[in-house]
Amino acid sequence: MKILIVDDNPTNVLVLRRLIEKMEGEHQPVCFTDSLQALEWCKDGKADLLLVDYMMPELDGMEFIQQFRLLPECKNIPIVMITADSNRDIRYQALEVGANDFLNKPIDKTEFLARVKNMLNLRKSQIQLSNRAQWLASEVRKATAALRQQEGEALVILSKAAEYRDPETGAHISRMSHYSKLIAATLGLSEAEQDLILEASPMHDVGKVGTPDDILLKPGPLDQAEFSIMKQHANHGHEILNQGSSHLLQVAAEIAITHHEKFNGKGYPNGLKGTDIPLYGRIVAVADVFDALTSERPYKKAWPVEKAIALLKEESGEHFDPKCVEAFLSSMDQAMEIMATYQG
Repeated sequence: MKILIVDDNPTNVLVLRRLIEKMEGEHQPVCFTDSLQALEWCKDGKADLLLVDYMMPELDGMEFIQQFRLLPECKNIPIVMITADSNRDIRYQALEVGANDFLNKPIDKTEFLARVKNMLNLRKSQIQLSNRAQWLASEVRKATAALRQQEGEALVILSKAAEYRDPETGAHISRMSHYSKLIAATLGLSEAEQDLILEASPMHDVGKVGTPDDILLKPGPLDQAEFSIMKQHANHGHEILNQGSSHLLQVAAEIAITHHEKFNGKGYPNGLKGTDIPLYGRIVAVADVFDALTSERPYKKAWPVEKAIALLKEESGEHFDPKCVEAFLSSMDQAMEIMATYQG
């Protein structure tokens, strides 16, 4: 353990150093007769105990402790002030600025060794407690990650259950969710938010499990009555997912009910307009439509990418949030990599 000794008297420093070297265990004295140099060392060096004299030029012991305690790594390091002054006010002041114990000059060897030993034991306890806290935090992170993975797996399974009734493929879900993450990244969302939309967006159409087969699987255009029934899948998806209390399920529920809203307010189910539509819903709207256009379905051929891009531009500000369209189109090279990676 490193014991920092700060005293302007070289003789005092030598005496303290020799006493420490005779202590049981491995202890490394770090000595300074210049308090300013000692403080500079503390910015990078890590002491386990500070022994500091009270009467020193430039920075006295009181001022040194104050500056020492301001350093992030030194807030809890035990401090013993060494002084020939028995004035109680000095001691009270030293305690207020952060000293833990005192030694009077001339140094009594037995008392010195006992007090230093006590302070080092205190430091060892601090380190053990800190290590324990770090270990517990690490275990909590592992457990949380495992739960998050299980939750994500459950969502994927539920998504695949919906696929059995929907002509859309698992490849569509993979492409669309990665397009969504790409847009989120280009918009400057945090990595946590990018991962969240990647995990939540595959559930956007889970409500289609409640859509009749003759409508869901119809090879041609839907009539007005059929389309009214089809539109209900947004509410159904929200009802299914909103029963979960986790943040991931809540975001998935939000996406389910908002990804068919339009920027001009003419979407469904609630006719939300502009930024009243949650951002995740606006992002998924672009990703979902682009992939739907460029994918082959039983009722249509896949559009060329150029034609799909033209539609996104045309509908920017109408169907889609212009910022989301711009973000997606500016990352088209990466979007093409996603398309190539996740083929049906």
